[in-house]
Amino acid sequence: QVHLVESGGGLVQAGAFLRLSCAGSGRTFVTYVMGWFRQAPGKEREFVAAISWSGDSTLYADSVKGRFTISRDNAKNTAYLQMNSLKPEDTAVYYCAAAINTFTTSDLAYDYWGQGTQVTVSS
Repeated sequence: QVHLVESGGGLVQAGAFLRLSCAGSGRTFVTYVMGWFRQAPGKEREFVAAISWSGDSTLYADSVKGRFTISRDNAKNTAYLQMNSLKPEDTAVYYCAAAINTFTTSDLAYDYWGQGTQVTVSS
């Protein structure tokens, strides 16, 4: 089992950047696929990015491709989401999640979730 805690959210202007962190507990962190999802008010949760356990493979939603970068440091049990060129439509609560046996964009496949961190981008 892994416990996830996100940090790094905040209020920024359009065009700015933020770096989200997701700290995981447990010795098995390295075996999990890590994903980032977000949920805006009144909208369903949507996939943002995912990274394989080794970090060699990544997936991105089309809406963030080229602006966001997912990474991980298994020695620190931490995953990151670097968000550049932020837009007002990126405003949402961002969640990190861990999946045991699958590398996917589907939130249904993720087994553990953090509590979320708010990102607000003003125009």
